[in-house]
This record gives sequence, structure tokens and C-alpha cells, in this order.
Amino acid sequence: MDIREATTADIDGIRDVAHDSLVASYAHALDETVIENSVDEWYGDDIAAELDDENALYLVCEDDEDIVAFSQSYLSGEGGVTGQISWLHVHPDHRDSGIGARLLTRTEEALVDRGVTHLTGKVLAVNEPGAEFYDHHGYEEVEGRQIELGGEQYDERVFAKYPGTDGEVAAPLDTYTIERGTVYVAFDESDRGSKAPFYASYIDENRTERYGYFCGNCESFEVTMDSMGRVLCNECENKRRPSRWDSAYL
Repeated sequence: MDIREATTADIDGIRDVAHDSLVASYAHALDETVIENSVDEWYGDDIAAELDDENALYLVCEDDEDIVAFSQSYLSGEGGVTGQISWLHVHPDHRDSGIGARLLTRTEEALVDRGVTHLTGKVLAVNEPGAEFYDHHGYEEVEGRQIELGGEQYDERVFAKYPGTDGEVAAPLDTYTIERGTVYVAFDESDRGSKAPFYASYIDENRTERYGYFCGNCESFEVTMDSMGRVLCNECENKRRPSRWDSAYL
């Protein structure tokens, strides 16, 4: 079993694993057409560019020259302090063999080697095994939200881990003074945007009360969210990309 960084030669294998893994994990909750359309969108023409993106990390697990699992992660935040594990898929025929745990460990190690100090992962609430996987590997549930898939709303669970530390100690916040007062930006809490990440902002240093979002592209706080959870910067039209609703690990 070999775990390595993905190349363009692995794209077909990644697509196949993603499709079969998603069907096995989400067929009880999602129409297969939604899954097929999502795989076509996420692993279509843009994936080759993502493999060359210095802020993206794809690791594949190869068994006898076949791709049987992959992880898909992104570096975000100032200095790349956050490693967002968007997907960690194991083909259904290769589950319950420890591949998921091995791949997660290698993914965490690779992200830390790139300077990451904070790891996050997201799963749909309907994927209870995915949530248990994160919990079993030292992640703590930190927040939740709703996302839209195929015209329907689904709950998403977010997990976090600070590798190499005994406790979940949040990174320091950056202070900004705006017309409405002082705002604190958390560069270790981010969502991917079409032009640059969006970062969470707070009105207090203890992160107890959210202010909104800070646009990493134009450094503006003029960011709005509609009732469907879509985020838009009114200054530069940076948009939060659809969430890659994650996970069929194990």
C-alpha cells in the first residue's frame, strides 16, 4: 500500500473512488443524480489545475496500481496556518482495513510539514460514521451550519484539531479598526472563496460574538450572507464556493 501525492494520471481513479464512496455513504440521504452531478462538477476540468495549486494537497492511496482512497485538503489563513480536510474517501471495497486512519495520519503530517497549526474537517450530519471518525482521531466538534445541495438544506458538522498540543488553544486574533469600532479577525477560521478565502470576524477577543466575515481578496468587511448561506463580498464580488460536503472515510 503506497500513499503519495496525486498526479494528473490519478484523476480518473480519484473520480471513481469519489463516486463509489459517496454512493455508499450518502445514498440513504441524497439522490444519486445529485452525487453524480457533484462528482462531475468537483472533479471535472478544474481538478488538474488544483493538483498544481500550492495551497491544495491531494494524497492518494494506491494498492496494486489501483487508487483505493484519497484525501483532498487546502491551506488557508494568513501564512497557511489552517489545513482544511475537505474530503477523505475510501472505496467501499477497501473499508474496515485501517486505510482511512493511515491516510488521515499521512494527510495531517503533510499539512503540518507545510506550516499548518490548525486542522479542520467537515461532514454532513447524516454521515454519522464520518463524525465518529473525526472524534476517534482527536478532533473536537466546534460548530455547525446549513448548506444547500440539490435545492435542499442539510446540516453540516465542523471538527477541529490543533496537532502537537495538549489542548485546543485558539490562535491569536488580528485587530482591525473600522468605522463601527474594533473587529477581530480569525485567520485560522476560513471558508474558501472564488478569489480568496473568507475569514471569520468577531467583536471580542474571546470569539464569543461573531461580527461577520473578512474578505481575504480585498480586505473588506462589506460581506453579506443570504438566507441560503451564500457569502458575497460587496466590494470585489468574491463568493464562497459551494461546500464540498465531505466524507466517507473508514
